[in-house]
Amino acid sequence: MHKSDLRGVAVLVLGLVALPGASHALGTDSEPEPRQADLYKQAEELIEDEDYADAIPLLQRSIKEKGEYADALNLLGYANRKLGDKAKALTYYTKALNLEPRHLGANEYLGELYLEMNDLPKAEERLAVLKDTCGDCEEHDELAEEIADYKEAQGQS
Repeated sequence: MHKSDLRGVAVLVLGLVALPGASHALGTDSEPEPRQADLYKQAEELIEDEDYADAIPLLQRSIKEKGEYADALNLLGYANRKLGDKAKALTYYTKALNLEPRHLGANEYLGELYLEMNDLPKAEERLAVLKDTCGDCEEHDELAEEIADYKEAQGQS
């Protein structure tokens, strides 16, 4: 490289460093990593936006970093169920409930999965767990409504 080329590169680099935020963009940020958004929270936001496929790897990374925990396993079950993979959903909900048998979300979503699998008795078992755990909480009420809709669609009372 010629001397004039080196000067051009040096001017370019110095110019970039002088730009506001350039040090951040160049990876010289002095902020510690914990300032980055939590993977679980990012996945939650993706799920709220119905972007299930992009949420799954974030949840898997979160579990890899923190170890298995019921909230992440529950959302993995939910995302997989919404993508049509009932077997994976069942596995993740079961793992979540093995860690926290009274987990509200996992009980509700597992009940919904059982309805999708046409297993009303098992869905009603999840509803009973929710009734015992939280009474008439949101998760209980939502699953109760899903069960009522299912029964109506099946011609049951």
